[in-house]
Amino acid sequence: MIPAATDRFPKSARDGHRAEPVEIWKARKLIEDHCGEELSLTKVAKSVRISANHLSERFKQVTGVNFVDYIARTRFEKTCDLLRSSDLRISEIAFAVGFQSLSQFNRVFKKLAGKSPTQYRTASAKGDGVAEFR
Repeated sequence: MIPAATDRFPKSARDGHRAEPVEIWKARKLIEDHCGEELSLTKVAKSVRISANHLSERFKQVTGVNFVDYIARTRFEKTCDLLRSSDLRISEIAFAVGFQSLSQFNRVFKKLAGKSPTQYRTASAKGDGVAEFR
């Protein structure tokens, strides 16, 4: 089963000691809203008005996940939703959620789900459970 939204990514901000910095919240929101588009650290940093180096450091510090992995996991989650709820071809889903190549898509999906997108879709359709994050 895919973890609940609050469990997807470890966050030091959830430790009760401080709120998530605004620039990190804005960056995460931008990634989630635009993950189907080409995203780069520089582009996101510019959008939240901080330097790319600062965003990279703070993003990892606050979320516990580096910027690139966060984007990959966000795309993975959207892929899982589409595999369960649509009849789109897997290649269509891969490009719709923002992966630039099928080989990259398959590599990331297999790493995070422990199975191929086809196996995931089949298991979901049968009700055999869904992928866990590795």
